[in-house]
Amino acid sequence: MAPVAPAPYPGIPAIVDGSEAAAHVESRLSEVACVYPITPSTTMAAIYQAAVADGRTDLFGTPLRFIEPESEHSSASAAEGVALAGGRVTNFTAGQGLVLMKEVLYVISGKRLPVVFHIGARALTSQALNIHAGHDDVMAVADCGWGILFARNAQEVADLAAIARRSAEASDTPFMVAQDPFMVAQDGFLTTHTLENARLPEDELLREFVGNPRDHVRDLFDPAEALMTGVVQNQDSYMKGRIGQRAYTDRLPAILEDAYAEWARLTGRLYGPIATYRTDGASEILVAMGTIADTAIAVVDHLRDLGRPVGCIAVTAFRPFPSRELVVALGGARSVGVVERTDDPLAAANPLTREVRSALYEAAAEGEMVPRVRSISAGLGSRDVSAGDLVAIFDLLADHDDDGGGHRVTGIRHPLALPAKPLDLRPAGAYSLRGHSIGGFGSVTTNKLVATLAGELFGKQVQAYPRYGSEKKGLPTTYYLTIGDEPIRLHAELDQVEFVPLHDVSAFGLGDPLAGLADGGDVFIQSSLPDAEAIWASIPAGFRAEILARRIRVTALDTAGLALRHAPRPDLQVRMQGVALVGVFLRVSPFAARAGLNRAGLLAAVRDHLARFFGKRGGSVVDANLAVIAEAFDGLIDVTAAVGIGVEPVKEGLA
Repeated sequence: MAPVAPAPYPGIPAIVDGSEAAAHVESRLSEVACVYPITPSTTMAAIYQAAVADGRTDLFGTPLRFIEPESEHSSASAAEGVALAGGRVTNFTAGQGLVLMKEVLYVISGKRLPVVFHIGARALTSQALNIHAGHDDVMAVADCGWGILFARNAQEVADLAAIARRSAEASDTPFMVAQDPFMVAQDGFLTTHTLENARLPEDELLREFVGNPRDHVRDLFDPAEALMTGVVQNQDSYMKGRIGQRAYTDRLPAILEDAYAEWARLTGRLYGPIATYRTDGASEILVAMGTIADTAIAVVDHLRDLGRPVGCIAVTAFRPFPSRELVVALGGARSVGVVERTDDPLAAANPLTREVRSALYEAAAEGEMVPRVRSISAGLGSRDVSAGDLVAIFDLLADHDDDGGGHRVTGIRHPLALPAKPLDLRPAGAYSLRGHSIGGFGSVTTNKLVATLAGELFGKQVQAYPRYGSEKKGLPTTYYLTIGDEPIRLHAELDQVEFVPLHDVSAFGLGDPLAGLADGGDVFIQSSLPDAEAIWASIPAGFRAEILARRIRVTALDTAGLALRHAPRPDLQVRMQGVALVGVFLRVSPFAARAGLNRAGLLAAVRDHLARFFGKRGGSVVDANLAVIAEAFDGLIDVTAAVGIGVEPVKEGLA
């Protein structure tokens, strides 16, 4: 978000994922978390529970409490009970867990209880089980009467958590019963588990912006102010009660507008029910929610540079739906593509598309010209949504001969699919890593550590994420990292990289690990072979020829041996293999040399970060990990240099 004014609370610079961003806010504001953990929301609950175990209080001195009942349905009921008793409460859930709560969600909104739930939005099990990103779960409960906000990235998760809390507890008079529950949704794994630069809200900001729950949340069980709730209503009264709720829900747009404005004043970060980007003069506009809307910004900039009149809109508030704002923003467009992480084939269109068309229908009924609206499904179950996929959507919208009918999809081979071409829209000068490893070897944690170092030590923008699967420990996994000087908006698997670390030479037999690696880039191989010649010979002949032709530098190290020598406990030997990659990265990447750090300063900074990741396991574990990193840094084998291949050798270790 672009700053709109000098702000008293600019935020605390941090590198966090969406789970940490949500838990940062809720562990300071909510007195109670009622949770039955479910992937991919589990990390939010784990961070909150750790705060409880540490004996922390909220910002107003109340000890934090964590309730884990026997199901997601029960966790929603527990949250209802806490709110009825006047407590400030949250919940973290996803997928089937959210849908299992649905019965209780109606009750919470019907009683106007000011709770905030955080959703790691996930595909629902249909023809198969999937634990990854999709908006099926949120759409399944969108009719329950809750406010629903969608975040595009970790920054928005943190900010919208506070905005939702203030809005949920807003009242015209002290202890007013009529408030409203809110959900803050983020894409499962693609936001919940992706590390990014963010500015976390300061404690004083949260105190000022949200306030003490004793001033906002009424205890409905207080006998001094008795209130009957949850009564039976027959034919004479139920409809009156249900329609009467509109007196309260009609207030929500104004309440949110007030919260957005106050947040902008305090932080300089501007929000609204929608976020438009380069829509002025745009003929084709893409509308989406979540990470797809973030990727669209980079695509719009690229196409604008080519002279194409395109723009994009992120819908931040799915409930209450911003019909008026969308009609204004889309008024000048010729065609609109609504891209959604769901598919509802028996409906007239997918959920967001239906809302957009409904809003535009009202405008057309008043005599206004409205654009054609196309519906596109993308990214279901975390299927990759690349920049090229979004360009294909803009191409569809620009096709004057297209009849405008029919649903379309991206990212798969199907008669409805749009053709896409690879497109590298990383920031200029970006450096990317694509690692191939084995689940359980600590590589994902190491990737987070490398990202944190690059962001905090070298002052870079970072984005780090794993390609999680439903597979068990011991099977192949892939992880990604991009480092740059500008925000990284692409939320997709990386086609173009500068560094590829491999867990073993067997990776050459499982695919093409050199695909997308820049000419002159780096490959690192974990190998127990004794010398560079033997390591070189272990690489299949076809790949050796490609490495020579493309002047790729190969380095190697026996990380298993390192872990065996330094692990303080046998159970840590496997996981500590991954941390050696920190030393390898610092040696082969250009960042340490550019920063002018000597070896002692570099390792001291690394130790500080290790303490944050592993400190709770004890000082001996931190020291052991540092020893592995230092030995990896010093002992890295330059394979291509040792066998006499004319490739620039890896730089010497820092003095």
